[in-house]
Amino acid sequence: MTGTRGVESGDALLDRVFLNRVLEPGDETAGRWVREYGPATVVRRLRDDTEPPLPGVGPKRWQGLRARAERADPAQDLAVAQDAGMRFLSPGDTEWPRQLDDLGDARPLGLWVRGPADLRMWALRSVAVVGARACTEYGAHMAATVAGALAEQGWVVVSGGAYGVDGAAHRGALGAGGATVAVLACGVDRPYPRGHTQLINRIAGQGLLVGELPPGEHPTPSRFIVRNRVIAALTRGTVVVEAAHRSGSLATARAARRLGRHTMGVPGPATSALSAGVHELLRQDAVLVTDAAEIIELVGDMGELAPERRGPVLPRDLLRPGARAVLAALPGQRAARADEIAREAQTTEDDAVARLYELRSLGWVERHGDGWKLTRQTMMTARTGRSPC
Repeated sequence: MTGTRGVESGDALLDRVFLNRVLEPGDETAGRWVREYGPATVVRRLRDDTEPPLPGVGPKRWQGLRARAERADPAQDLAVAQDAGMRFLSPGDTEWPRQLDDLGDARPLGLWVRGPADLRMWALRSVAVVGARACTEYGAHMAATVAGALAEQGWVVVSGGAYGVDGAAHRGALGAGGATVAVLACGVDRPYPRGHTQLINRIAGQGLLVGELPPGEHPTPSRFIVRNRVIAALTRGTVVVEAAHRSGSLATARAARRLGRHTMGVPGPATSALSAGVHELLRQDAVLVTDAAEIIELVGDMGELAPERRGPVLPRDLLRPGARAVLAALPGQRAARADEIAREAQTTEDDAVARLYELRSLGWVERHGDGWKLTRQTMMTARTGRSPC
């Protein structure tokens, strides 16, 4: 199964699949070869041992690429992919997400995709939610909550399928009946990590699995890091929930920053080593976010604003400004005459008296001889925030 073909078909498809097997993801030297010479010429040079090496590599590396080329069988890769329900997308296909072109020569040579949805359409309204594998309960809760709320608002949640924050984000989106994409650092026909087999198969059924590596390929530490640039490029912004100083998820945030995408962080306890990397991002140019509404305000369309955040409304907030000023002018522990109160409130004595009678009717003040005094209930209000009425 292949993607809907755009500018490439037939032999051009086989050339792309061949290069996808031979070249490592994110290899900018190889990307430059493809851009300058075209896939067909690069394939011919790799297959023909009479051809000189392409520029930018030494003899040892060229020999290694030639050894890979001898074993590559693109027709077999396509057959295995079709049996596994996978399709191959090339740049220029109608389903190809054009924002990946922002990666320049590090752009994927192609993508293997498993799942029913259209990747290009889903990527147009997507957010990456990434973070620590060994996350805390707080991190898992925040990732699932944020992802679920994003999904409910029609946003696609993209992550890496790993343990910890990634898995919580995928589950949060699926639990909300929403859309999620897992970008894997291995062949999308072999679930990794093994403990997430059920989750990854569920994503394949309800969402999308995406990867650069051909069928059967295994992950390596370097492939995880290189994979992160695809997560960053696919999405409008990256949210890091928990990350230590050396967390791989910070590579996603750095890639997002280089690409001009929004970079966001969910803060954690100041003493938590697992939030230290997030806090460092926030000290630079990442934006602090605490929920989906704040994320959407950044990555969404104009006018998609988060609600204004305010503390609880206190009873005295409901008073008119003049009455609040007079109430604030009364001494805390003694009675005061109207002229004294007027001076403190910066108003006339007649106005102060009118406001004092208004406040007395509401239970805030009482007459005390020739003066006015706060009621006992008002004194309690200052401590509890409850109304005196």
